[in-house]
Order: sequence, then C-alpha cells, then structure tokens
Amino acid sequence: MGFYNRYIVPRIVTCACGTEPVLKQRLKVVPKARGRVLEIGLGAGHNIPLYDANQVDSVIGVDPCEVSWQLAQARVAQVAFPVEFVAGSAEAVPLEDNSVDSVLLTFALCTIPDPMAALAEAARVMRPGGELVFCEHARAPDESVRRWQNRVNPLWKRLAGGCHLNRDIVGLLTESGFALSHVEQMYLPGTPRIAGFNVWGTATHR
Repeated sequence: MGFYNRYIVPRIVTCACGTEPVLKQRLKVVPKARGRVLEIGLGAGHNIPLYDANQVDSVIGVDPCEVSWQLAQARVAQVAFPVEFVAGSAEAVPLEDNSVDSVLLTFALCTIPDPMAALAEAARVMRPGGELVFCEHARAPDESVRRWQNRVNPLWKRLAGGCHLNRDIVGLLTESGFALSHVEQMYLPGTPRIAGFNVWGTATHR
C-alpha cells in the first residue's frame, strides 16, 4: 500500500463519508443494530455515535486501514459501550461462527475486493435470527446514469481507494443467500447522480 492509499485516501473518504446527506442515511440504519455488533468497514468511526446505546452491547470494527482507526478515536471516546478494532479483511473476519447479533455495512461494500466473500463471512458470524443492516451507494436504475458510472469507474477506483460506483448491492445480497426484510432506495439530494444512488435496509440469511 503506497503513501497515497495509506494516508491520503482515508482522509478523503472520511470527508466524503461525513457529509450531511450521507449522515442522514446513516441515521436511518445504524440505530437498528443490536447486541454484539460486527461493523465491516469501521473507517473513521462515523457510525459510532449513532448506535442506540440501549440496544448495543459492544461493537467490533473490522477495517484494513489502521490510519482510519486513529481518526476514529474522538468518536469512540463519546460512547459508553466498548468498541474493539480489528485490523483485517472483510473476506476473512477473525470471529467465531454464530458470534454476533448484527452485522452493519455502511458505504463499505463498494470498496471490498471480493464482496461475495465478505457477505459469506457476514452470514457465517451471525447468530441464528441475526440481522444484516446495510446502507450503500449502488448501481443506478437509470441507464444513462449507469453508462456514466461505468465510464468513470476505472478512474474513480484509483482515486477513491478501490471504491466501485456500479455495484449491484441488492443483487449481491440475494446471490449470497440473504433475504431482504426491508429495502429502500433513492438518489441522495445534493450529490452527483453517478455516486448518489443509495440502497438501504435489513436482511437475514436464508
């Protein structure tokens, strides 16, 4: 990992993931997590203050970037429940089978090199009756926007730490064996349409 990806990308992503439209999206889903939570792609901890402390026992955050964990410290200090950071890959989560009640994914599935492997890991670590809570930007439903997503995506990935503009999030979830309990979608106001189509909701594993 070069200097740009190690030190610059985390700060760019931290700024982009903390905008007001994105924060509003986080507020729709993060409070739904409960019990022992695995957050895949903890990043700089934008979600930490948004958890419902009455529902959450602890949060384990998996992220490959330790610089992001340093950026998260101020947010971690705001909450009473324990937050543990694990430097690692979403495709190989170092947790036991059936060990968490909720898995949270927000604006992270776009950057994971093998999203199907990450979703398989999410299913593996969830206890029976557990829930996947997600909010992601995704492939747009409009063909004209999709064309631009496909054109821009190669450059976007290089500049944004591997982020894909055009992943079919709902398709990935269903193909990996998740049943959608609830799903909503829309273009976020005040964001470019090529990066502003969001899907969010909850799912259980079949």
